Amino acid sequence: MMQINHIVLGLLLGLGTSLGVAAETKAPQGAQRPNIVYVMADQWRAQATGYAGDPNVKTPNLDRLATQGINLVNAVSGCPLCTPYRGTLFTGQHPLTTGLFINDVPLNPKGATIGETFRSAGYATAYIGKWHVNGGGRGAYIPPERRFGFETFKVLECTHQYNNSHYYDGNDPTLRTWKGYDAIAQTHAAIDCIKNRKPDQPFLLMLSWGAPHEPYDTAPQKYRDLYCPEKIKLRPNVPENASRVAQGYLANYYAHCTALDDCMGELLKALDQEGLAENTIVVFTADHGDMLKSQNQIHKQRPWEESIRVPFLIRYPAKFGHAGKNLNGIFESADIMPTLLGLSGLAIPGSVEGKDFSKYLLGEGSDPSGGAAVVASYQPIADWFTEYRGLRTARYTYAKKLDGPWLLYDNEKDPYQLTNLIGKPEVAEVQKQLDAELTRQLKERGDQFLPGAEYLKQWGYRPNPRSRTVQKNKTQEPAPE
Repeated sequence: MMQINHIVLGLLLGLGTSLGVAAETKAPQGAQRPNIVYVMADQWRAQATGYAGDPNVKTPNLDRLATQGINLVNAVSGCPLCTPYRGTLFTGQHPLTTGLFINDVPLNPKGATIGETFRSAGYATAYIGKWHVNGGGRGAYIPPERRFGFETFKVLECTHQYNNSHYYDGNDPTLRTWKGYDAIAQTHAAIDCIKNRKPDQPFLLMLSWGAPHEPYDTAPQKYRDLYCPEKIKLRPNVPENASRVAQGYLANYYAHCTALDDCMGELLKALDQEGLAENTIVVFTADHGDMLKSQNQIHKQRPWEESIRVPFLIRYPAKFGHAGKNLNGIFESADIMPTLLGLSGLAIPGSVEGKDFSKYLLGEGSDPSGGAAVVASYQPIADWFTEYRGLRTARYTYAKKLDGPWLLYDNEKDPYQLTNLIGKPEVAEVQKQLDAELTRQLKERGDQFLPGAEYLKQWGYRPNPRSRTVQKNKTQEPAPE
C-alpha cells in the first residue's frame, strides 16, 4: 500500500488510502425510522447558490436550508453525466460495475437498489420526474419491473421540454402532460405524496427535476425577468471572448435556479405544515454541474470544478440539530445510497461499493473517503472531448488522459483553476503522490483506463450515428447531450 510522507500528507490535506464500505449504522431498538425527501436538479453546479457565494443568483430557500443542516462542500459527481449518476445513485456502485458509463443505456442492477432496500424495510417509496436509466427510448413507458422498488411512479425517461413535459403515472401507459413549468407541477405532486402518506409508515420520496439543464431560456417569464445578462458577474475563469455568451447563458440558467429554489421552499413548507420536518432527512443536490463557459467549456463531463462539484445539503434535525455547518469530506455519488441507509439504521447491501458517511455526518467518525475521490469520463462516442480519470482531494484536482498527466490544480491557492501545475518542479512530489493514489484507486475498482470504445465492446453497446447516444439491441431515437 502506498505510503505518503508527512510533508506531502500535509499538502494533500488528508489524502488517505482507506477505502471499503464502513460498518452499517444501527438504529436504537424501537426507534422511529426517518422519512427521506431526496431532491436532485439536473446540471446545477455547486457554485450557483447564494450560500456558496455566487453574487448573482437568488436562492433564499436553499440559503436558509444551508443554515439548518450540513453542507458537504466537497461533494463530487464521480462520472458527471446524467445516466451514470443515476445508475450510481440507485445502486451505490461505480459506472463500470453497472455498465452505465454513458447516457441512454439500461440499468440491470447487480444487487438491491435504493428503492428496493427501503421498500423491503417497510418504507413507502415514490419517484417523480426524470428517470433516465431505462434505456428503451426517452419517451417510452417504463414497466413495473423496471422501476426498482418505487411504488408511486410519475416519471418520464428524459425530456428537457420543461413547458410541454410528459410523464406516465404508475401502471397507466397513457402519456400525460405536466401542467405549465414541469418542476412546479412535479413539486406539487411530491407535496401531495407527503400529505397523503400513511401516518404510521416512513417514506422515501425522490424528486428529480430536469432544469437548470439547457435549454436555458425556458424558465417562467417572472424568473427570467429577475436577471439581466449585462449585470451578470462572471467567474474569473471565463475568457473575455466568451463573456457575452456566458452572461446570456447564466442569466437564463439562474432563472431556472430561482424557480427551483421556490419549489424547494414549497416542499420544505409542506414538511413543516405536516409536522414532519424534525424526523425527515432532506437532501438537495444535483447529478453534475455545468461549465457555462468557464475554461471556455460548456456542459459537463469535464474534470473542472464547475462540472464535477455539486451542491449537497442534508438536513436531519432529530440527529444533526438545527444549526448549519460545513463539512469538507470528499463525498462521491456512490456514497449516497449507503449514507442514507446508514442514517436510517438499515443494513447496507453487500453489492454497494460506496462508503457510509453517516457517522461522519453525526460527528462520530472521520471522513471515510480518506480524503480523495475518483472522477472519470469514459467518452466512447463523442469526439469533442476526451477520456480521462481524475482525483479530487480537499486541496487538489489531478487528471490524466490516456497519453499521460493532463491537469493539476491547487484549489486552495487557485480556486478558479487558472494555472495548470502539471510538470512544474515545485509540485513534482505532489503530482507523483496524486498519480500513485489515483492508480491505486483505479486498480481497486478494476478500472484499466481503456479507450472508451473498448467499454462499448465489453457491454455490447453500439454507437447511434445520429446522436451522442448508444443502442443496445434496438433502435433508439437521437438525443441531445
